Amino acid sequence: MPNDELFHELLEVRADHARGQIARLSDEIREVTLAHRDTPADDEHDPEGSTVTLERERDVALLASVESQLTELQDAQERLARGIYGICERCGQRIPPERLEVRPEARYCVACAGIRARER
Repeated sequence: MPNDELFHELLEVRADHARGQIARLSDEIREVTLAHRDTPADDEHDPEGSTVTLERERDVALLASVESQLTELQDAQERLARGIYGICERCGQRIPPERLEVRPEARYCVACAGIRARER
């Protein structure tokens, strides 16, 4: 059985970090959007226009990724609360604590994660 207290703390720290990233990225996207709204919409002749657009799109993609990570961390916290944390959802075997220390949100053991990646 994984050390519940250790993993509870680890999951909470990672979730808090993700929440901070989400807040920062949301603020950056809002600022860039507002700043860009005040400038002419002529990306072709505005050397800054394409850069601003690319920067915003990068931040939006990063925000989606961090939100997905937060969801995975919250799901892991729920599994921990239900007493099923650290059990592979594919084969039912225990996920090694070393893997959980690196990826505390892991749903699968290394072998099953590899199989799932090949199936995609």
